[in-house]
Order: sequence, then structure tokens, then C-alpha cells
Amino acid sequence: MNLRTGQQASHDLVFIGDSLIADNNWQARMPFCTVHNFGVPGATTSDLLASLASLGNRVPSPAAILIMIGTNDLLSGTTGFVDTIRQVVIQLSQTFPTAEVIVTSLLPMRLSSPSREAIQWINEEIKTMTMQTGSCFLDIYTKFTQAGDGLFQDDGVHLTGRAYDIWTKSLLEHVAFLLENDED
Repeated sequence: MNLRTGQQASHDLVFIGDSLIADNNWQARMPFCTVHNFGVPGATTSDLLASLASLGNRVPSPAAILIMIGTNDLLSGTTGFVDTIRQVVIQLSQTFPTAEVIVTSLLPMRLSSPSREAIQWINEEIKTMTMQTGSCFLDIYTKFTQAGDGLFQDDGVHLTGRAYDIWTKSLLEHVAFLLENDED
């Protein structure tokens, strides 16, 4: 069956990362897929890399893996974490060779620091890394900046329902495109 039609599908989607993954009920937003949410509030890129060993036993053959990580690294003042994301992507690609690995951009948080310029610079590094590793880059940063206000909770980091709606719509468009050939 086809993901674009919203009909029941047997595709497993794995979501890994920090609280931005953990805090959303992805399954309710994508009921035609089986969503495995392994988001961990407070997780950093190093935490995610260290946790990958057990993932293969939990979901044997996902169709796609969405990664959202780096926010907590950035908030702690660390900016050199893209190589750790690269290691995550490489390990996932080796463990799940048929899965599409999708790396989400960092978001335009509503904070004075880090600056938007710093976030955009890191997003460009992430985008370049995805091209080098054969993974996919999902640019939610641009979608959020185009959408205006009402996307972040009072802390300027965590998301509102409206933000998750935008993210989910963008992800569904991307996943449907990636998996449509699997449905033929």
C-alpha cells in the first residue's frame, strides 16, 4: 500500500534523538506506519552514538531512520559535533543497509545564543555531511523560519503542536517520496 494515500502500510520508521523527538507522539501523526520513538530527553550526539549498539535488536529492518540530534550539544556550547553525527549515520547505514537515513536540521531556536548564523552554519555542515554519506537532509530550519511565530514553547527550544504539524508534514512528503518505489 502507498504511504501517500494514507492507507495502512507495513513500514517501520525509527526516530532517534533528543527531547524534540521524544516529546512528540509521532505514531498518532503517522498512523499508517509503525513508528518506533527512541528519543531521549537531554541526549547529545555522543549519547546517541553510544546507544546505537542496541538499536538493531529492537527494530530489525526499518524503512527509514530519522535523526534529530545536536540541540543539547549546541546549548552546552559545543559546536564541533557534526563528525559525531557522521559516525551515527555511518553506523546506522552499516547496521540497516536498506533503510533511508534522514538527518534533520537544527531548528531556529528562540534564544539569544546560539545565534541563528551559528545554527545555519552547523546546518550547512550537516547538509554537506549527508551528501558525503549518502544520507538525506531534512531542512526543517527553513520551514520553521518561513512559518513565523507560534512554533516554540516559552523556553525557546521545545516545540508546540503547530511546529510538530509542520515537521510531520515535511517528513511525510519526504518519506513518501523515498518509499514510493517500494510500493510499486
